[in-house]
Amino acid sequence: GTDTGGSVRIPAAFNGLTGLKVTFGRISNHGICPLSPSLDTPGPIARSALDAATLFNAMQGEDPLDPATQGIIPVDALSGLDLGIAGLRLGRLPEADRAGFQPEVLAAYDAALATLAGVGAQVVPVTLPMRLSSYTMASAVMHGEAYALYGALADDDTTPMDRGVRARIRAGAMPVERYLQAQWARQINTSRFLAAIADVDALLTPTTTTAAIPVADVDESSTAATITRFVNQLGLCALAVPCGYTAQGLPLSLQIVCRGFAEALALRIGHAFQQATRFHLREPGGL
Repeated sequence: GTDTGGSVRIPAAFNGLTGLKVTFGRISNHGICPLSPSLDTPGPIARSALDAATLFNAMQGEDPLDPATQGIIPVDALSGLDLGIAGLRLGRLPEADRAGFQPEVLAAYDAALATLAGVGAQVVPVTLPMRLSSYTMASAVMHGEAYALYGALADDDTTPMDRGVRARIRAGAMPVERYLQAQWARQINTSRFLAAIADVDALLTPTTTTAAIPVADVDESSTAATITRFVNQLGLCALAVPCGYTAQGLPLSLQIVCRGFAEALALRIGHAFQQATRFHLREPGGL
């Protein structure tokens, strides 16, 4: 998949799969239809962290056709996958950020933290510069760049285009000042966020605020289910792994957020969790 604001992690979360959002520039974007050229990141959606690490190793590397990949040295995510997480410091969601999640999402999240603590990690509190839901600059960047690419098509009512897609592209028609302010805010926010998580190896959050909802209930004008876009805005990487199920059998997901270019660490934490659980092995029931 390609993750510009969560489109690897959210599908993985809603389908009981493992999804890796890589750091911008880690995997080439060449040949992919762009949405937001400064945020788009390809990444694997797989059954497990082991499978995602295998795919990640094959996908990464310098590509002369994508300048963003130049100078980024590949890492072997498989070599340290089985090192375990004893002694790692993992930050938990601040209390203020727990508002807005379905109770079943929080229950599965808390159980996942307990599982990780049970296999040796230290789960510790963190104080973040602001609520994760307040990191909205990625949306302005995404919409502005999408409009720059496709605005002429979206504004032409004779162009065959999905109604929801047309509305989202048109939302990017903004003054250049707003786009530049969003990019400047990304730099400031990144510096402050990295300082806030300096004492932890990863930040753990739920991947979505809800489990998957019926298609009939989808509101394309809203992104209320996401707690993923801050990762894109701040140049981080993250892994979504299944961590439980609702009473109706719908999968729930844990998001493991690491600093930029620390994909191997995110996969290692995810693999340790999956060695201690079986959520990723569950298959959908018959229709």
